[in-house]
Amino acid sequence: MTHDHSLEGKTLPPPTHLSTDSESSEYTSPGPAGGIDHPVTKTVGSRPGTHYPGRLGFRISSVPAPLYLVFAGLVLAAALTGNLPDTMVVGFATTMLLGGLFIWIGNLFPVVRDFGLPTVLCTFAPATLAFFGLMPENLVTVVQNFIDGHGFLDFFVVGIIAGAILGMPRALLLKAGPRFAVPIVGCLISTFVLVGLLAAATGFGFIEGILFIAAPIMAGGLGVGALPMSEMYAAKTGGDSAAFMGDLMSAVVMANVVCILIAGIYNGLGKRKKQLFVGFNGHGQLLRIKGRSDELTVPPKRDTSSFIALGKGLLIAGSLFVFGNLIAALIPGLHPYAWAIIAAAAVKIFNLLPQDVEDSTADWGDLIGAVLVPALLVGVSLTYIDITDVLASLSNPLFILLTICTVIIATLTSGILGWLVKFNFVEASITPGLVMADTGGSGDVAVLSAANRMHLMPFAALTNRLGGALVLFVTSLIVPFLS
Repeated sequence: MTHDHSLEGKTLPPPTHLSTDSESSEYTSPGPAGGIDHPVTKTVGSRPGTHYPGRLGFRISSVPAPLYLVFAGLVLAAALTGNLPDTMVVGFATTMLLGGLFIWIGNLFPVVRDFGLPTVLCTFAPATLAFFGLMPENLVTVVQNFIDGHGFLDFFVVGIIAGAILGMPRALLLKAGPRFAVPIVGCLISTFVLVGLLAAATGFGFIEGILFIAAPIMAGGLGVGALPMSEMYAAKTGGDSAAFMGDLMSAVVMANVVCILIAGIYNGLGKRKKQLFVGFNGHGQLLRIKGRSDELTVPPKRDTSSFIALGKGLLIAGSLFVFGNLIAALIPGLHPYAWAIIAAAAVKIFNLLPQDVEDSTADWGDLIGAVLVPALLVGVSLTYIDITDVLASLSNPLFILLTICTVIIATLTSGILGWLVKFNFVEASITPGLVMADTGGSGDVAVLSAANRMHLMPFAALTNRLGGALVLFVTSLIVPFLS
């Protein structure tokens, strides 16, 4: 079934068995004529995808390696000769080529790739190369203007926000939201307060501990975490986003590793089959009340979309961003992203848009998440990250301690609060706890794989959608207190 009225009334062929191309980067289900296949199962070889699907073969950025080398050679030659055009379309090509390369390299290394190596390379390798003067100046300028001057960061963040909120089934949001909100909201508040107090006690600062450690970690991903937060902090202080990006990214990446380690510990405890108390380990079952699991059922995504549907999604996302900026100008205090979140939530709750328009917006968000995250990470790396600041953060024992404590606090408070509303402790610790503290899509896969609970992925998606938007909104309320 497609998401566009242009296909309504047509008889669609029945679903067939999933098939793969030997060099394909994704499993897809065949779509009807006029439709666009939606990714169904992301894989890397025989493993679940750690950040971006892609077989460990001869495809880079989803194209055959020889063709990739031709494209990359053209861009590099233009950059070295100072003839790389400073335009939006060249920004897309350059960042997608670089992002695809680092994702491919990261997936070549067993074990460490499951700890987020592809993400780490996309985030820090470009900035490191630029730091040592190994990136052509023309290329760096084009990427920086693409991310900042041409507004790709806003393009990305608003698409993710709109798609995540409008893509959540309304009935599920109203029915399961109250129960699932207890560990999500409680975990968020507890972590913010406790990390803030710990930061104040150690001299880091209460507000600083929340905004620079807890908030980016708890956002459940970079798209609604470190990236928009750096913009918020820069707007409040009158400084540059780059001054905040290194610390925020370092905290998120380090926390992701801690999340995977804790998930592995939970998996080890599960193999021993010991219950420390009633409802401690559900061995994969989230609710400990029989017959109520349907409350938290996330329906599968539709198999196909259409070009027109994606266009409608882009229109809705852009309109929400315009609304956010307009209200922020009339009512100062909240960032435009926060107003966009409020608008999207109101539209969803009060059912103000036709279902096909909501589905189109969700498809647009999925497209951005599936294709453009490596490009964004590379762009952010070259635009905002200063390797000197990153090294200073990672060499600070207090920064490392607060980062680890944030993950532990989030895990324990989520487990306890989940247990109080009849979830099993371990499962509630993992989602929403660890899932809120990892790096989002890639982090979710790595955490659930380490915990041997991949079937909880729908709940991880629910956590990222509800929790990520909530964290960004709460952060916007705290930013005015930043000195």
